[in-house]
Amino acid sequence: MPTNRREFITNSAKAIAGVYAASVGFSAKSYARIIGANDRVRVGVVGFSDRFRHSLLPCFMNHFKQQNFDMVAVSDLWKTRREEGVALIKEKMGHDITACRNNDELYAIKNIDAVMISTADFQHARHAIEAIKAGCDAYVEKPFAETMEDNRAALRAVRASDRIVQIGSQRRSGSNYMAADKFIREGKFGAITMVELTWNVNQPGRWRRPALVASLKKEDTDWNRFLLNRPFEAWDPRKYLEYRLFWPYSSGIPGQWMSHQIDTVHWFSGLKHPRSVVANGGIYMWKDGRRNWDTLTAVFDYGPANDASTGFQVTFGSRMHNGEERPAEIYYSNGGELNLITNKVSPKGGLTENFAAAMNIPPNLLPELNLADTTSQVVASANTGGDTLTSAHVLNWMECIRSRKQPNAPVEAGYYHSIANIMTTAASRTGEKAVFDEKSQEVMVGNKIFKY
Repeated sequence: MPTNRREFITNSAKAIAGVYAASVGFSAKSYARIIGANDRVRVGVVGFSDRFRHSLLPCFMNHFKQQNFDMVAVSDLWKTRREEGVALIKEKMGHDITACRNNDELYAIKNIDAVMISTADFQHARHAIEAIKAGCDAYVEKPFAETMEDNRAALRAVRASDRIVQIGSQRRSGSNYMAADKFIREGKFGAITMVELTWNVNQPGRWRRPALVASLKKEDTDWNRFLLNRPFEAWDPRKYLEYRLFWPYSSGIPGQWMSHQIDTVHWFSGLKHPRSVVANGGIYMWKDGRRNWDTLTAVFDYGPANDASTGFQVTFGSRMHNGEERPAEIYYSNGGELNLITNKVSPKGGLTENFAAAMNIPPNLLPELNLADTTSQVVASANTGGDTLTSAHVLNWMECIRSRKQPNAPVEAGYYHSIANIMTTAASRTGEKAVFDEKSQEVMVGNKIFKY
């Protein structure tokens, strides 16, 4: 076909497609980025972290060929991590990987379609906003945000776009959790009356990186860019690499562990956030200069915002000096319990005939039920949110990039778990009850907005 005729046909097809796109509400740019089933999705990495290296990358590798995805670039502020990322991903993907000193360089690669964000906790929301502005879909690790300012800004950015954003709350892709949600939502469990959450470890090195701290030099990274919108502090390699120990770069226990478990409360109950939170704890064991507690107990009041007569209580407890990392999630009703350690529903603790007869009411006992029997899928571990869950979650993100359907953990899941996290941080740092103002979408302590 002569070149001028081929160009005419191609341009005519594009023009027709553009008219159609406009008629259904797509901008020219967003239409151009719609990914066909046979097009390869090019992914960039934002932050070559331990989480990415040991979990997200292996999970990506499980599915990238089947889904026709590719990984093409790594952005990391630290020269060492950047070089490690390039070397490892090149080995895995079998082709050259572009090294980017920062996200500006990453997004200057015009044909990046999606990114996986696994940077420091306080950076997730801001890095999600950058991805959206660049027109990229994103997998964003939790916690989604550590301040309401970042939380609101990221929610607005995602909602104003047509991008697919999956929050790294991988329990939402676990078949056992899906079965638990279905059982509760169908009314078979009865009203939730109490939830007990725990996450205990005995790991003095958890979140510590002493060897890496000793090797990190300021000239090999970009401290000012790392800080983003946090108050300026002098260069400190511990805060750069052990940020989970230092507020306001991380809330520590709430953002890392509680965010997973409190998300299931929102999911199963349909409630968006607590009515109030109180918290207590301290640094009782690991006196290594950290700011964030090694022991935390938080108590949440949940229920409709304007009806104090209904609802339920949630307790969350975590200690970092005794435990075997076997997180517990137990939901209670008047008829028994739903236990996500054992993945079983049982009548344990339910209203027996003897006690019911004294009040002239019928007994209330749940059946014995194995959640694994309610689904044909392989049931992933309920305990640590490990690679089986993460692999399913990454696959769901990939599939949604293709279908343009909402993923299992959309941006709202991150927004609401962040409200609960920020309320917990506010309560623990002030020693007062934290509440949430629906109108202003602010976490309040007394009559003051909680900031840092």
